[in-house]
Amino acid sequence: MNNFIEQLRSHRSIRKYMNKEVCDDVLDVILEAAICASTSGNMQAYSIIVSRDKTIKEQMFNAHFEQTMLMESPVFLTFCADFNRKRKWLSQNSAANNFDNYMSFMIASIDAILASQNAALAAESLGLGICYMGTTLASASEIGKVLDLPENVVPIVGFSLGYPDEEPVLKKRLPLKGVVHYEKYSDYSPEAIDEIYAEKNFEGMKRFKNDPKFTKQLEEFDIENLAQVYTQLKYTEKSHLEYSKNLLEYLCEQNFLKLNGV
Repeated sequence: MNNFIEQLRSHRSIRKYMNKEVCDDVLDVILEAAICASTSGNMQAYSIIVSRDKTIKEQMFNAHFEQTMLMESPVFLTFCADFNRKRKWLSQNSAANNFDNYMSFMIASIDAILASQNAALAAESLGLGICYMGTTLASASEIGKVLDLPENVVPIVGFSLGYPDEEPVLKKRLPLKGVVHYEKYSDYSPEAIDEIYAEKNFEGMKRFKNDPKFTKQLEEFDIENLAQVYTQLKYTEKSHLEYSKNLLEYLCEQNFLKLNGV
């Protein structure tokens, strides 16, 4: 087992950070690693926004559901799907100004996510910690306004970045047999589902029951297992439908939903 594989296996989301700045030289190494990521057609259809300024971070605080690591970390990175730059280049070179459609959004989103994971891995290899925030996509429109994102740019993922001031326990992942299929997709029997999720359910419920913030909610909503935590507390249908509506409206506003030449 080499050091890099060990690093991957020991990943933790870091939510508490030392009061220590990330110097420009270290940040540049992380950003250089990010832009070495795989990218569709070598287009690099993404942009990375570095936020250090407290005022900017305060403006993003509500959009990120008031998660404290945004303010506590010295750096916050936002990775955006970006065809604004590419379309300007095309226009200036008398080329067809494409990439204003949903397929282009997906391509740019994947590019942004790949770059973000390169940055995360580079940061951890240098002794820093990160915590991805799913709120980036959920609040894309609000974050886009704070960051002055032009047409054809949408925030996809973001993470806090700094030197860890905690060492949280590793969270259980599903076993390899639960997520890997050979040659073709092999659907899951009820027995296989129970087996695949057994350990994750046990560890997850143990963690939530030991968290005073969640204990009351578990009792209030009569929650018995981790599946119910996911659907009744963390990711409700109502919230996801609202986020979906907001995101689709923002994609239209950002000129990423052209269909049938319209």
